[in-house]
Amino acid sequence: MATKNAYVKHIKGVTFLGKSDSNHWITMDGPEEFGGSNAGTRPKELLLIALGGCTGSDVATILQKKKIKLDGFEMNISADVQETHPQVYTKIHIEYVFYGKDIPKEAVERAIKLSQDIYCSVTAMLQKAVEISHSYNIIET
Repeated sequence: MATKNAYVKHIKGVTFLGKSDSNHWITMDGPEEFGGSNAGTRPKELLLIALGGCTGSDVATILQKKKIKLDGFEMNISADVQETHPQVYTKIHIEYVFYGKDIPKEAVERAIKLSQDIYCSVTAMLQKAVEISHSYNIIET
């Protein structure tokens, strides 16, 4: 079994720097009213970004292997947050948006399904704690 490591360093207030095995630093911070400098992404926001990066990588790779040409690809991710502490995500929705000409919807649906059901490790971890749904939109360019 492989082991992954991360290092997180306190800077001041609620400002932290972190890096993991890829050795790239990321700044995490909170709003000024909670002792932060408002200088970085909130840790909980990073979960949504990680989810998009993980499933997006899968979908892009699968469509590329199927020789589907895209002019663009993006995801809009929204999450409902519990009002009481701990303020966890209760629902997450991923909208995949594809731009291009004659993109076959069957290929898009298959790529998303493979990512959500098999390949995306971030989805696999998060869906144990939160409901994750998805939709897609193909925009002809």
